[in-house]
Amino acid sequence: MGVSLNGKINGDHGQPGLARGSIRFPVSKEYYELKAKIHDRLLEMIDLSLINTVNDAALRQEIRRLVERILVEDNHTLPLNYSEKERLFQEVQDEVLGLGPLEPFMKDPSISDILVNTHKQVYVERHGKMEMTEAAFKDEAHLRRVIDKIVSGVGRRIDESSPMVDARLPDGSRVNAIIPPLAIDGPMLSIRRFAVDALELEDLINLKTLPIEIGEFLKLIVKARLNILISGGTGVGKTTFLNVLSRFIPDHERIVTIEDSAELYLKQEHVVRLETRPPNIEGKGEVTQRDLVRNSLRMRPDRIIVGEVRGSEVLDMFQAMNTGHDGSLSTIHANSPRDALMRLETLVALTGLNIQNTFIRKYISSALDVIIQLSRLVDGSRKIISFQEITGMEGDTITLQEIFFFEQTGVDMGGTVKGRFRANGIRPRFVEKFKALSLPIPHDLFENGKVYEISPEREIKH
Repeated sequence: MGVSLNGKINGDHGQPGLARGSIRFPVSKEYYELKAKIHDRLLEMIDLSLINTVNDAALRQEIRRLVERILVEDNHTLPLNYSEKERLFQEVQDEVLGLGPLEPFMKDPSISDILVNTHKQVYVERHGKMEMTEAAFKDEAHLRRVIDKIVSGVGRRIDESSPMVDARLPDGSRVNAIIPPLAIDGPMLSIRRFAVDALELEDLINLKTLPIEIGEFLKLIVKARLNILISGGTGVGKTTFLNVLSRFIPDHERIVTIEDSAELYLKQEHVVRLETRPPNIEGKGEVTQRDLVRNSLRMRPDRIIVGEVRGSEVLDMFQAMNTGHDGSLSTIHANSPRDALMRLETLVALTGLNIQNTFIRKYISSALDVIIQLSRLVDGSRKIISFQEITGMEGDTITLQEIFFFEQTGVDMGGTVKGRFRANGIRPRFVEKFKALSLPIPHDLFENGKVYEISPEREIKH
């Protein structure tokens, strides 16, 4: 029987009802000390090398048996009732097999972000709303052990000489940790979680992110091999939306994905996934997104998907779009389509090449076809708030025309945003490409002032 401190096994997670913190009682210093002693004794009693040979349910049952034995043998005087003992069993199991106090949140599918502000505070985001939890770590050393477990599991390290690290958990969740001296008040940990079952277009329609008609239109623009940029702020669902759009790429096409931290889960068979590599302790061996974009051009891709453009790779991506690799998709951090174009221009300028601004704008306008702007509204819901076509240049300015937009009409008594999607009466130029490919499109889809409502019964209740 064995357990590994660096492993995490999926399976039966023990007592139902404990994951959401339903059992609550004051956590005293004596309780933390008892748990630490049991944890230390447990590690002395079990073999740490055999975790992969035993399933999670059996491991948890064995840990529970050993904890009961330790409590009896050491004759601990801290009085614990049944509920407190059950909590103790689960927390010790989580310490050995998982991420300690964070493990219940890792099991909760409604949580999208876990934010640890030193060992004293843990916040989570659930359904787009931030809330403080009752979870906490014993002390700074306890939090550091959990951080070390995460980063060592992916071959990274974090210490005073390298106080920042990005990592990825086995379930795909993205992790960022930063410790003193950069984090003044103590270690900070951020976990961006991803759904086990990736959302589909129908899910976005039910969540009122967009109406059915615009969803069908999105299928067409992907099939027509338009170059699409998804723009939005942090946490608006850009990667999720990109993943949804990728579903409409035909199965016979070869797709190369390039990401800083692999988050996309494409369902096609012919997919090549590439991920950047940070420099080693000697500052060598770094592989950037630009390196991967350049390499991908030698891999005979039909589509190139860059998870997020944030550096010099933007220039090589535009070169690919302008030299026959159409149908590419990417995301960018920006608050509006116009801001997205400004940021692209800035990123190209930061490559250090002496290129005139007018030439950069022409390059961008000829490479991109569509910008889709996402936003998170005050009620926590995500929406497509603007769908714009890039039509070319007018003087020194890239010209845009808005095809669809979300019109907010108010907020109801429960704080839910009310609104509707509307067409601007502009027929996109790329519709001619649809005709050439025999892609059907409703004749009244772009009718001026046409309203696209989403019926309340389609909404998924949180």
